[in-house]
Amino acid sequence: MAKHLLRDLEHIKREILSVGGLVEQAIHRATTAFVERRPELADEVVDGDNEIDDREVRVEEECLKALALHQPVAADLRFIITVLKVNNDLERMGDLAVNIAQRSRYLANAKPTSFASQFRTMVDNVRSMVRDSLDALVNVDLALARRIYQRDDEVDAAHSKMYGLLQEKMEADVSCIDDCISLLSVSRHLERIADLATNIAEDVEFMIEGEIIRHRAHPRP
Repeated sequence: MAKHLLRDLEHIKREILSVGGLVEQAIHRATTAFVERRPELADEVVDGDNEIDDREVRVEEECLKALALHQPVAADLRFIITVLKVNNDLERMGDLAVNIAQRSRYLANAKPTSFASQFRTMVDNVRSMVRDSLDALVNVDLALARRIYQRDDEVDAAHSKMYGLLQEKMEADVSCIDDCISLLSVSRHLERIADLATNIAEDVEFMIEGEIIRHRAHPRP
C-alpha cells in the first residue's frame, strides 16, 4: 500500500508541475503580447486554454482517486489537499492569462501607452511570483514561499497607483477612455495573478507546517 501511494503521489506531483508549466508559459506569452504588442502570441494563449482546463480536470481526478484508494494521513494528506487547491488556482491563472491576451489583441492597434515602464515592472514582478510559488511547491521551500507575501503587497500598490494614473488620464482626455479601460483591466488581471501566486505560497506553508494562514497576517522569512 505504501509503495503504491508513493507511486501515485509522484505521479500527481508530475501532473501538477505540468499544469504549472503550461500556465507559466501562458502568462509569459500573454504578458509578452501585451508589452511587445504581439497579437500572434495572444492567439496562442487563447488557443491553448483548453489544454490547461483538461489537465486541471485530470489532476483533480488523480487526487480524488488517491484519496479514495489510499486514505492518506498527515503529510501525504496535506500534499494532496495542497495540490487540489493549487490546481484550482493555476486554472484561474490560465483564465486570467486569456483575459490579458484578449485585451492585448485590442491594445496592439491602440496608441502606445505612456505607462509602459510601470507595466513592464509589474509584469516582471508577477512572472517571478508565479515562478517562485511553483518552485516553493516543488522544493518544499518555506522561506521562498514567505518571500512571495511581501511582493504581493508591492503588486497591489502598483495596481492601485496604475488605477489612479489611468483615472487621471481618462478625466483629462475622454478620447482615450477605451484604451485606458483595457489597460486598467490588464493591471487588474496582473494583480489577481499575483494574489493567486500568494494563495499557492500560503498552500505551500500549509503543506509544510500543517497550519492554515489564509486571512491572517503573513509571517515573513
